[in-house]
Amino acid sequence: MLSYLILTHFRKTAEFITDDIEDATVNKIALWLCTFTLSVAVCAVLLLPISILSNEVLLTFPHSYYMQWLNGSLIHGLWNLVFLFSNLSLVFLMPFAYFFTESEGFAGSKKGVMARVYEAVVLLLLLALLVLGIVWVASALLHDNIARKSLYDLWEYYLPYLYSGISLFGVLLLLLCTPFGLSRMFSVTGSLLVKPRLLEDVEDTLSCTVFEEDSLSRKLNCGSTSCWVKLNMEAMKKEHQTVRSKRIALEMRRKASPWQRNLGYPLAMLMLLALTVMCVLMVCFNVLELLLDEAALPRGMEDPHLGMASFSMFGSLGAAVQVVLILYLMVSSVVGFYSSPLFTGLLPRAQDTNLTQIIANCVSLLILSSALPVFSRTLGITRFDLLGDFGRYNWLGNFYIVFLYNMLFAGLTSASLIKTVTWAVQRELIRAFGQCTFIFIFTKLSFHINLSFF
Repeated sequence: MLSYLILTHFRKTAEFITDDIEDATVNKIALWLCTFTLSVAVCAVLLLPISILSNEVLLTFPHSYYMQWLNGSLIHGLWNLVFLFSNLSLVFLMPFAYFFTESEGFAGSKKGVMARVYEAVVLLLLLALLVLGIVWVASALLHDNIARKSLYDLWEYYLPYLYSGISLFGVLLLLLCTPFGLSRMFSVTGSLLVKPRLLEDVEDTLSCTVFEEDSLSRKLNCGSTSCWVKLNMEAMKKEHQTVRSKRIALEMRRKASPWQRNLGYPLAMLMLLALTVMCVLMVCFNVLELLLDEAALPRGMEDPHLGMASFSMFGSLGAAVQVVLILYLMVSSVVGFYSSPLFTGLLPRAQDTNLTQIIANCVSLLILSSALPVFSRTLGITRFDLLGDFGRYNWLGNFYIVFLYNMLFAGLTSASLIKTVTWAVQRELIRAFGQCTFIFIFTKLSFHINLSFF
C-alpha cells in the first residue's frame, strides 16, 4: 500500500486518465508490477534491521510464550523470499513491464491487450536467451569445466551466477553513491531545516522572492496585450508556481521559533557528522580485523541461531546503532544516486513522471536495496552473516576484493567529508569576512562624508 501511494504521487496522471482504454489498462498493469518491485526493494532494505532487532528481542525475552513465532526459520524464509522476488523482478517483471508499455502488437495481428502481451513475452524470451548466453560465455571463460558440466543446470547455477553479477554491480554502485551521498546529506538537510540568522538572512531572501513573484504575476496578467515578445506562458506558469512555493516555504521558515532556529539545525548537523564518522570508524576497525583474522570475511550461514548471543559487543545499544547506521547508509546512497550527474535525469517529479521513468527508478532502487545486506556485511557495519543465497556470491570470500572495497569506501567517504566541511567553513568565513569588510568600508565612507560636511 505504501509503495502504491508513493508511485501514484509521482506518476503522470494523463497517462492513466485517457480515452484509450487499452493504453490505460496497460499502464495500470505496469504500475502494479512497479508497485510489487518497489515493495520488494523496501523488504530488502528492512532485511538486516528486522533480523538484528529480532535477535535482540529474543535475547531480552528468551522464555516468553508470545515470542515463540519469532525464530530463525521465519527470518531465513524471509531472506529466501526476498532473494527470489528480487530475481523475479529484475529478470522478468521489470523487463516485461517495459516491453508491455512499449509494444503495439505484431503486424497483422488483432489489436488489443493480449496482442501486446504476446509481443512483450516474445521480446522477454529473446532477452532471456541473450542474457543467459552471455552468462554462459562468461562462466566458460572463467570456469571452463564447471560451465560445460552445468550447461543444463539453469536454476542451480546460472541464475545465482547472474544475480551474483547484478549484486556485484549494485555493491559497486553503492560504493560510488554512498560516499557522495554522505557529503550531500549535509546540504540536503540544511535546505530542509531553518538555519540560524548568523548563517542565513531569511528576510532578504523572502523580499527577493516576493519581488520575483510579483514580476511574474504582472507578466502573466498582462498576457498578449503587453509589450513582452511572445512569452512562453506554460513555462512562466510553472516558474510562477515554483517561486510561489518557495515564498510560502520562506514565510514558514521566518515564523520558526528561536529553539527550532538555533537548536534544531546545529543538532541535526552534529548528528549527521557523528553518524558519518561512526561509519568510517567501523569500516577502519573492520579493515584491522581483516588483516588479523580471516573470520571477519563476509560469509553465508544456513541457520541463524537467533537468541543465542548479540551481534554487537555493546549489546542492545550497539544493535540499535547498527540498525540506524544501515538505514542511514541506504538513505545516503539514494541521495547520492539522484545527486550524481549520470542519474539526475531519473529524479522523479510529483505528478509529472512518465511510466518509463517509474520503471527505471524501481529497477535502480531494487538494485541498490538488494545489495544493501551484502554492502553492510562487507563493510563490517554488522556481524550478522548473510542468509540463504545472499551468502553464495563467489566474490565474498576473496580477501583482496573485500579489503580493497573497505579501503576505497573509507578513503572516498573521508575525502568527501573533509571536502564538504572545509568548503562549508571557507564559504561561511568568506561571507563573514565579506560582510565585515563591507561594514568597515561603509563606516569609513560615512566618517569621511561627515568630516567633509562639517
